[in-house]
Amino acid sequence: MSTQNQIDYNRIAKAIEYIQSNFRLQPSLEEVAENIHLSPAHFQKIFTDWAGTSPKKFLQFISLEHAKNLLKEEKASLFDTAYETGLSSTSRLHDLFVKIEGMSPAEYKNGGKSLVINYSFSESPFGNIIVASTEKGICYMAFESNKETALGDLKQKFPNASFFEKSDTLQKNALSIFDKDWTKLNTIKLHLKGTDFQLKVWESLLTIPMGKLSTYGSLAEKIGSPKASRAVGTAIGRNPVAFLIPCHRVIQSTGHLGGYRWGSERKQLIVGWEGSHIYS
Repeated sequence: MSTQNQIDYNRIAKAIEYIQSNFRLQPSLEEVAENIHLSPAHFQKIFTDWAGTSPKKFLQFISLEHAKNLLKEEKASLFDTAYETGLSSTSRLHDLFVKIEGMSPAEYKNGGKSLVINYSFSESPFGNIIVASTEKGICYMAFESNKETALGDLKQKFPNASFFEKSDTLQKNALSIFDKDWTKLNTIKLHLKGTDFQLKVWESLLTIPMGKLSTYGSLAEKIGSPKASRAVGTAIGRNPVAFLIPCHRVIQSTGHLGGYRWGSERKQLIVGWEGSHIYS
């Protein structure tokens, strides 16, 4: 990410934090702009560039009341939700196109010894990102501004794999979702290292429709383990594929957005971006 892009991203993150803390007061464009020391017109422009929607619309969808209303609406079963999502606008609801394949026991245990992993760096509306793939699918995607740190985290997950900095078709198809070019989503496959329980939790995340939210307890019930909300939370925290597996759509039962592996400000931005595009 360029220096100016990083400055703009930090400004937007600060604006989001201000909106989150003051949503009950419904701050005006001028108030939020003043808080981050920008003119209203300039703030409107860079916010729209980063979030894909106006600050006014973003405020509407980032509020806690929005989160609570979405929770109240989520009464369908796992199968009902998947069915509803599949029949909804496929140009906006992409999740069910994404298929997960678990790694073999040998690949899981030997740290990816037999795997050849391509990786590349890219920009997204939510910051710099690293994406990695095996011959079978995307195995890792994470938000990280520092390339050395990003690569180090990837290698830690697969210490015995062979790595090549190379952008391939699998990666390009996956990254197209950030441009809202969702014509190739049926080509996106995930090749993940995880326990059976983790894979089950990650698959359940794909059934949360874009623009809606769920809770740890609700997901635990959906996978048939109603008393395992803590374990579900741990599995969500270890999600290796940012955005494609939408762990950002899981919030606390109180309605608070809660934490996020890649930063709470980024989570707020993604939730608002998705909500504004669904309901615009």
